[in-house]
Amino acid sequence: MTNIIDRIGTAPIAAAGLVGGYYVARETGIRPLGGVVLAAAGAAAAQGWYAKGGATTAVALGAVYLGGFGASHPLAKKIGAWPSVLGVAAAAAGASYVLVDRR
Repeated sequence: MTNIIDRIGTAPIAAAGLVGGYYVARETGIRPLGGVVLAAAGAAAAQGWYAKGGATTAVALGAVYLGGFGASHPLAKKIGAWPSVLGVAAAAAGASYVLVDRR
């Protein structure tokens, strides 16, 4: 039996973590709750990155994921919150697809 990461891939999980984390924080007004969503999805994606790509790939994609989260804040001041979040989610998902999921 395959797990969900094998069925859907890591790219959608990474994107969902960034978008979902922002959405939950924004709608509830509880930023740490958004962080829980971000962390849970990041951990799930990291499990897949490690299993399919090894430690180096997992660390690199983890840096892209967390870097995207960090970069979304100053980027939001220039282009708006949703465009920023969607842009970094697309970048993280794209990197995840290229380095792990398309294999």
